Amino acid sequence: MTEAAENPARPAATLILLRESGNGPPELFMQKRANTMGFAAGMMVFPGGKVDDADVALARASGLLDRYDAAEGAARIAALRESFEEAGVLLTDGPARNPAQLEDAARAVAARRIDFGAFLKTIGHRIDADALVPWSRWCPPPSLETKRYDTRFYLARAPRGLAAGHDGNEAVTSLWTTARAALASADAGDTKVIFPTRRNLERLAAYDTIDGLIDHARSTPVRLIAPEVRDVDGQPHLCIPDDLGYPITREPIASAMRG
Repeated sequence: MTEAAENPARPAATLILLRESGNGPPELFMQKRANTMGFAAGMMVFPGGKVDDADVALARASGLLDRYDAAEGAARIAALRESFEEAGVLLTDGPARNPAQLEDAARAVAARRIDFGAFLKTIGHRIDADALVPWSRWCPPPSLETKRYDTRFYLARAPRGLAAGHDGNEAVTSLWTTARAALASADAGDTKVIFPTRRNLERLAAYDTIDGLIDHARSTPVRLIAPEVRDVDGQPHLCIPDDLGYPITREPIASAMRG
């Protein structure tokens, strides 16, 4: 049996939510994970989580599988669902809802007391297949991590006036920040980010508008990124491919934070 078969990667999805910030670069939404979490504990992350069976069913019921394969369709649903559960963000088409009602519903969906698809039907919302723009896909090899996630990252434009927060369970704080400010905070030691988050922040920081980011995402192929250890100038580095839009593609493994 291969290492991958013995330690299969779990499908997951992450949402990079973007909003305009006036005259400066776009802001993105981040959360700090609770120190009790089994993965990326205490780290600053984008909202996201594992794909579950109900995500596959909702992708099929919503017609996403007419446009995408099952893995892609389910990941898009998971990105929307997890962002609702963790941040109270509902990126679906439908009438405006009372924020307090959404907060209660987000907790119920997270606790699996309410099915996400059934909740959307109840409030007259539907899945918007075009709300998410594919950004990247990351999965560490089994030789690098024992807890492996095959994670698809998506960009999404935040609707004007959108409220976003944290659930107080998986995520204990949250904020809107620019990619450059998030990197500066990590460099100063005020916050911590894992290797994929840092690489994605560096890539995001290269663009000054949401339109520029989305154009870049749509013109850059999404190919599975499996970081690997290579010797660089006599020192082991964690490395990713050079042709997928990332300005920095290696970091000494001694400083690379992993989940």
